[in-house]
Amino acid sequence: MAGSEAAWQAARMGLRVVLHEMRPQVETFAHQTGNLGEMVCSNSFRSDDDEQNAVGLLHWEMRTADGLIMTTADRHRLPAGGALAVDRDPFAETVTARLKALDNVSVSYEEITDLPDQGQWIFATGPLTSPALGQAIARETGTESLAFFDAIAPIVYADSIDMSKAWMQSRYDKGETEEERTAYLNCPMDKDTYEAFIDALLAADKTEFHEGEAGSGPKPTPYFDGCLPIEVMAERGRETLRHGPMKPVGLTNPHQPDIKAHAIVQLRRDNKLGTLFNIVGFQTKMKYGAQTEVFRMIPGLENASFARLGGIHRNTFLNSPTLLDDQMRLRSRPNIRFAGQVTGVEGYVESAAMGLLAGRMAACEMAGETLAPPPPTTASGALITHITGGAEAKTFQPMNVNFGLFPPVEGLRGGRRGRKDRYKAYTDRAKADWQNWLAHQAVTA
Repeated sequence: MAGSEAAWQAARMGLRVVLHEMRPQVETFAHQTGNLGEMVCSNSFRSDDDEQNAVGLLHWEMRTADGLIMTTADRHRLPAGGALAVDRDPFAETVTARLKALDNVSVSYEEITDLPDQGQWIFATGPLTSPALGQAIARETGTESLAFFDAIAPIVYADSIDMSKAWMQSRYDKGETEEERTAYLNCPMDKDTYEAFIDALLAADKTEFHEGEAGSGPKPTPYFDGCLPIEVMAERGRETLRHGPMKPVGLTNPHQPDIKAHAIVQLRRDNKLGTLFNIVGFQTKMKYGAQTEVFRMIPGLENASFARLGGIHRNTFLNSPTLLDDQMRLRSRPNIRFAGQVTGVEGYVESAAMGLLAGRMAACEMAGETLAPPPPTTASGALITHITGGAEAKTFQPMNVNFGLFPPVEGLRGGRRGRKDRYKAYTDRAKADWQNWLAHQAVTA
């Protein structure tokens, strides 16, 4: 995501760009193709509300900057209520095709294993940085990369779901069209089924880790809270899932409209054809055999066929407040920039946004100019400020964009009504400041 966006932005500002991609020659745990912009954890860019949600505001900023990732996502949008979900394979194919169609972009399929001394480079390796490059970065920074564990959810074939038990509905019927209001597939559980499901989750065979990894040893590597394995959530309390991804609110079962479900599992469409659905919030570290047994306990999924089972992998990221300047350059090697999830932002959109900034900053530097970061009152500016000095280095962890990263808006009252007013004030201020920042740059290609 970040590398593709950085290449697009730099090329659109007139640079000749070489985009290095190690796949498919060198594979990763999570990727399945050699396409640029391949999505692996989810097909969702989360909320698209640009007035009340920080990530929706980030969508808006990237669209107004002709962002490759967002404009391509809009082309391949799927119904998902108020969220922006995409048809993942056509999305990646289009990202790849649009970049290759630019005369001043070339793609080189090879693994980069060291940090070059010459030239302007942007490293946007994401969470699955190759071991060789990871070691080179560690040697240069003089410290071990911070790390956390991330998990991916399983994907189910739609025709294997029992629709006599499941139904289509978005929570609170959210969405402007009938298609959006029925974007999610819902599987209800009564109390006994839920309790048996929790028991099975807790007892299932799970992936083993080495010393220091994911909860083992004296200094365990943490999980990222935004992508916690479902069994880890269950370990935190038997009711945790009912108040998280399995909450039963805002949904009515048409098969039993007078019976309120104790818990509900939601599945979101994973492709435009509607042949694949991913189980929302069901990232897992269970072994494959255990996954099929446990997930088939869900009403409607008793005979489910899985296009992909869940899994878990190690993510690495820099201590950016210590290592990067406000141009996203490595302080010890200013010819090298970092962008994307490796910098300590979390999420597809946030990663691509850092690629957008890195590409523009590199283009300006090569033209003999310095592009100041966007104001911290914008979503993009709040993120780059956070990772390049706003966060506490000692406790630095991956962060999604959120209004807590923004400077406060003065004069707004508190309370729930005040929060709505405050978020609208944040977005109004951000849009004006972002447009002013963009106005001082020229796209030449």
